[in-house]
Amino acid sequence: MKFSRRKQGTTTASGNRLDSENGRLLGKIIAAVLIVYLLICLLVGWYWSREPDLDDLTVLPVGNTEMLTTGSHTARTLQALVGTLLDKPGGFISNDIAPPGIWLDNMPSWEFGVLVQVRDMTRSMRRDMARSQSQSTEDADLSRAEPRFHFDHNSWVMPASESEYRDGRKALNNYITRLESGNASFYARADNLAGWVGDASTRLGSLSQRLSASVARTPLNDGGRERAKTPWLEIDNVFYEARGSAWALVHLLRAVEKDYADVLNNKNALVSLRQIIRELEATQAPMWSPVILNGGGFGMLANHSLVMANYLSRANAGLIDLRRLLEQG
Repeated sequence: MKFSRRKQGTTTASGNRLDSENGRLLGKIIAAVLIVYLLICLLVGWYWSREPDLDDLTVLPVGNTEMLTTGSHTARTLQALVGTLLDKPGGFISNDIAPPGIWLDNMPSWEFGVLVQVRDMTRSMRRDMARSQSQSTEDADLSRAEPRFHFDHNSWVMPASESEYRDGRKALNNYITRLESGNASFYARADNLAGWVGDASTRLGSLSQRLSASVARTPLNDGGRERAKTPWLEIDNVFYEARGSAWALVHLLRAVEKDYADVLNNKNALVSLRQIIRELEATQAPMWSPVILNGGGFGMLANHSLVMANYLSRANAGLIDLRRLLEQG
């Protein structure tokens, strides 16, 4: 009887020991899988967060370009910007709800900056550039494209943002096909260009103010009340939104330079346009810092927001002058 109890106790202890070892082994396996998963997410997130270079945009068709007509460069650049948002590594990640997309905030901010410029140009084309006068009928394809691009960029499903933007790109492609076959219109007039330049100037002015708010200062015309300072966790979001907006604007201005060449030459505005492009190209210099620094203006550390605001302010001043030139008789 005693032997039986001793044997049973030994068996129970051995089973407990085996269960404990199996539990520790299972824990190690789960921990290893989790570490590998996180490492993969980290690498994929880094790859998805790489911004396209200024030379990465494919605008014109390969081969025969005889089909191009006035407006082709602008419309095709707009189409290429949408394509970049949808087809870059990781696709459109602003509405992601799973890792690593949900952990990223710089790239979604960059995407939104590009998207705002897409919306502004599409609206300008629908409202002005594709119409001969204010009483003319809107282009049907542009009328379908514009509301698609204004769809919520954070929608994950029913419908997803990407689905709406692809529909908008399809409508824009239909307009391009009709334009280059002579069945749609694009009016490269000074007043049409001035309207879009005014919209771009407003965007840059707003971004410059938001970037400058990384350092709170007291405005002279506000009764001494201190301007709200950008929260520390949002500084990089504003920076990358501005960077994305400037990236898209460079490409759109390059397209405008070609489609509105006669207008710009007649208004002696070509040099002004090229100077604006140069200022915006400077905003795309490589980022060597792993984080967006918020140092003082003359401190030991840089303030990336103020540097970006400087370039955008100079470009905005150029846009204001450009619009003035275009509106002169």
